[in-house]
Amino acid sequence: MKFYAACIPNNPQRMERGPAMKSSKSIVLARQQAILKLLKKERRIDVDTVSERLNVSPTTVRRDLATFEKQNLVKRFHGGAELVEGTLKEEDVFLGDETIQKDLPQKEAIARYAANLIQDGDTIFMNSSSTTLLLLRYLGDKHVIVVTNNGNAVNMPTGENVSVLLTGGQLYERRKSLVGEFALHTLMKINADKAFLGVGGISVRAGITTSVLQETAINEMMMRRCQGACYVLAANTKIGRAHNFLSGTIDQVSTLITCTGADEKELDNIQSQGVEVIECTPESK
Repeated sequence: MKFYAACIPNNPQRMERGPAMKSSKSIVLARQQAILKLLKKERRIDVDTVSERLNVSPTTVRRDLATFEKQNLVKRFHGGAELVEGTLKEEDVFLGDETIQKDLPQKEAIARYAANLIQDGDTIFMNSSSTTLLLLRYLGDKHVIVVTNNGNAVNMPTGENVSVLLTGGQLYERRKSLVGEFALHTLMKINADKAFLGVGGISVRAGITTSVLQETAINEMMMRRCQGACYVLAANTKIGRAHNFLSGTIDQVSTLITCTGADEKELDNIQSQGVEVIECTPESK
C-alpha cells in the first residue's frame, strides 16, 4: 500500500481568509459541536455561560440552540436549554483491526460487494464509516487511489497498488476521523470517480444522516466532488433510521448497498426515488 497525507502549507494562515472563510460552514459546525459537547456533559446550559466560554455573542448561542431545537435535540427555556433524553448517541467505532461493533458480518458482505464496483484506475472517496473502511481489505491488486478522512485507514491491510490519501484536518478523537476546514480544502481540489459513504441512517423522509455534526460537511463535499456514482453502504439496521445530523438528501444517492432483513417498506420508498437497492447476504459465522 502506498500511503500519503495531505501536505500542510508552510504557512497555513495563507489559506483563504476572506469574509466567506470567517463565516464558513466548518467554523459554524465547530462552534455547534462545542455547544453539543457541553450539553452532553452538563445536560442543561445557559446562554450567558456558553457565550463566555466560547467567546461568542449570546445571540449566536441562541441561534444555535434554535437550530438544535428544530432537530429535536434540545428543549429550550428562558435563558438556556436542556438536552432531550436519548439524543446525541454515537455509533460504536472501529479501532484498527479490532472492532467493537455489531453487524460485522453484514459490513463485510457489503464492503466485499462494493469493492467489486471499483475499477482499475478509479479514484474514490471513502468517508469515516467502519463499513467503508472494510473496502480496503477487498481491493486486491487493483490500481486505485482512495481519498479518505478515516484516520483508521493507516492500520488497514491493502494491496500494493492501492494508494491511500488522507485529507488531513482536525482529528475527531472518538472516531479517528479528520474534519474541519483543512480536510474540506483538500477535498475541494479532487474529483473522484465514485464515492462510498457509510451512514448513521438513511430514509426518504430524513435523508442521509450521521451522529457527528462535523462529519456532515465532509460527506457533503465528497458527494459534491464525485463525478460518478455515489454509493451508500448501510447495514439493515440503518434503513429507515434517522440520526441527528443531515449529510444529504436521498436524491444524491445512486445506489444503496445493504443486507437482507431491512424494512421492505423503507426499501420500496427508497427505490421509488430512483435509488438502486442491492441486498447482500452475510456469510454465516
